[in-house]
Amino acid sequence: QVELVESGGGLVQAGGSLRLSCAASGRTFSTYAMGWFRQTPGKEREFVAAIAAITWSGGITAYADSVKGRFTISRDNGKNTMYLQMNSLKAEDTAIYYCAADPQGRTYAPRAEYEYDYWGQGTQVTVSS
Repeated sequence: QVELVESGGGLVQAGGSLRLSCAASGRTFSTYAMGWFRQTPGKEREFVAAIAAITWSGGITAYADSVKGRFTISRDNGKNTMYLQMNSLKAEDTAIYYCAADPQGRTYAPRAEYEYDYWGQGTQVTVSS
């Protein structure tokens, strides 16, 4: 069982920045692929960014086109924590952001929800225009 706890959400003006954190339990965090997804009311949850398991691929990353160049995903295996640095935020980035863990240790950065077994409770990000 892996427990995930997100933090760092909040209210920010358009053009501003936020950094989300996802703290994970477990002794083998470096073997997990990790991802960020987001959801707004009435819409399906969508992929934001992912990072592969370090042990396989040195941390290959993947991003949704809508956030590429503005968001950066990273991980600190010593702290069992994943981050999402969000810059140049737009009103359309407003959503609940969820982190997810894939303990299968995939050699790529997974983009699909079904590839993840564990999810956090979510953190609200609101960008005012």
